[in-house]
Amino acid sequence: MRVHKYIAKCLWKGATSVGYEEYDRGHEASAAPALESLSLSSDPAFHGDAERLNPEQLLVIAASSCQLLSFLAVAARAHIEVLEYEDNAEAEMPEDDLPVRITSIKLKPRIVIGGEVSEHRVRHLVEVAHHECYVANSLKTSIVVDPVIEVRATNA
Repeated sequence: MRVHKYIAKCLWKGATSVGYEEYDRGHEASAAPALESLSLSSDPAFHGDAERLNPEQLLVIAASSCQLLSFLAVAARAHIEVLEYEDNAEAEMPEDDLPVRITSIKLKPRIVIGGEVSEHRVRHLVEVAHHECYVANSLKTSIVVDPVIEVRATNA
C-alpha cells in the first residue's frame, strides 16, 4: 500500500508578552521539497495583516485547487477538451456557531469546454471530480460545487 506523506513547516518569532491585541501574527510557512514559502498572517478580524494570506484562505484555496486538478484529470481521461477553468470560491465561518470553524465552502467554477459535449456530461464529470478530490474528502466542512459551463464549438 502506498502512503503519501506531506510535511509543512511554520515559523514565528516575536513576543506575546505585549498582549493579545499587540503581538505580531506574521509568520512563514513552507513545505519541502517546494522551494517557495508563504508569508502568512491571521485574518484581520483576529488582528492580522490583510495584505497576507491567512490559514482560512489557504483552506479555501486548497479546496478550490484540488477540485480544479481533479476536474482536469477526469476531463482528460474522458478526452474532454477543457479550455478554461476559473473558480471564485467562498467560505463561511460564523463566530456564533461553536466551535468556530469554516462551516461551508462554495466553489463556483466557470468552465469553458471545447468541442461537442453536452453540459450534462460536463456536470457529471464535475461531480466525479468532487468525489475524487482529496481535500474535499479530508474535510468535515460542507463543500458545494456550483459550476457555470460554457461549451465552445471548435473549428475542425
